[in-house]
Amino acid sequence: MATATSKSINRRSHTSLPVIAGSSLAGTAVEWYDFFLYGTAAALVFNKLFFPSHDPLVGTMLAFATYAVGFVARPVGAAVFGHFGDRRGRRATLIASLLLMGVSTFLIAFLPTYGAIGIAAPILLVLLRLVQGFALGGEWGGAVLLVSEHGDSKRRAFWSAWPNLGPPLGNLMAAGVLALLGAVLSEDAFLSWGWRIAFGLSALLVVIGLVLRLYVTETPLFEQAKQASSLHPPKAPLGEAVRGHWRQILLAAFTRFGENAGFYIFSLFVITYITQILELRRGIGLTAVMVGMVVALVAIPAFAVLADRIGRRPIYIAASGATIVWSFAFFALLDTERTGAIILAVAVGLLIFAAYSSVIGAFFSELFPTEVRYSAVSLAYNLASVLAGSVAPIIAIALYNRFGTGYAIAVYLAAMGAISLVAALIADETRAVDLAEVPTQDTPIRAADTPAVVTS
Repeated sequence: MATATSKSINRRSHTSLPVIAGSSLAGTAVEWYDFFLYGTAAALVFNKLFFPSHDPLVGTMLAFATYAVGFVARPVGAAVFGHFGDRRGRRATLIASLLLMGVSTFLIAFLPTYGAIGIAAPILLVLLRLVQGFALGGEWGGAVLLVSEHGDSKRRAFWSAWPNLGPPLGNLMAAGVLALLGAVLSEDAFLSWGWRIAFGLSALLVVIGLVLRLYVTETPLFEQAKQASSLHPPKAPLGEAVRGHWRQILLAAFTRFGENAGFYIFSLFVITYITQILELRRGIGLTAVMVGMVVALVAIPAFAVLADRIGRRPIYIAASGATIVWSFAFFALLDTERTGAIILAVAVGLLIFAAYSSVIGAFFSELFPTEVRYSAVSLAYNLASVLAGSVAPIIAIALYNRFGTGYAIAVYLAAMGAISLVAALIADETRAVDLAEVPTQDTPIRAADTPAVVTS
């Protein structure tokens, strides 16, 4: 029966890029909804229910510390899922990561609070957060490869950018659900049980994402590599990736520092800054984030089309320079305490994030050979998430507590942008790379070998 069902699914599986890209987007959106829902709840709910403190900022810092725990688990998930993704296939591995993320998020909806079971409450929350991070560690790399390895090299950035719509879409859904619940429920009802509805909805979203992923095929590049290495498949893809491509892994990770730190400052910490430092209404922050996410959703594919014409490096360089400049303008606008200025600050910040996101999928895929691509891409992506993204809200709060001004945070964010800028200047252009012919060892890919313009 299982075999017959599998064959039936395979016969109906899709190979068209729009369907495959949509499948990847659906899965990443679900997983990022789960992941960001936790982050938003950390700023609004968990600091009160799971980490009570006489100082609201201290409680929030503790809540964000558990948020960072999820990032610590991501490299482990990247290693495990990357191993199976390179040996068993992209599609099956992605299905497993989606299920694991959905179950862990759904269980958070039923956790008792600190007031009910004491210290066991934050411990259980941390454990489920670890599972979330572990699952997410294997998600992005596989979702990007599912698209990039299906062909159409002239529009690789465009199609590979679709999974990167998952973070803003997932965050938009998370912020939207919490904003709706906060609007229709009283503060007491929202803190008592309303927030649990948002986590419970994860089960429905997982089912949708799972159905879509069951109806796509394995990537042709993986199938070719599997046949070519059938006698000697890589026993430890991650080890081979690190030994043969450690320079590319580090370079790719550094290009994400400005994007990753910026994203969590512009979309997550900003809510804490608005509600606890500026003491404005929670709805202002959530509205600004939702507007910014809509901007990102529109801008990512637009920037990706540009990246397919002019290359990856120019987009990276421009986005990194913009991060350095906007870091200071961002807090200047927030400190006006005007709703319009706050929305503008977040929207432009997430526009810069969109520029980064438009090229990450294609650029990372073009750096590594098929045999270790899942492991290498996942490691590079999550290494940046741990070093730049996970600690960004915590560092931001600590800097404000120390200096009492948002400009201290701006200096930190500008430094992250500078790291990305240097990495982008060092990197070679990869737009013309054939994914089937990426060298198995570190060798430079020269920008000079790439034609100036590729038209679709």
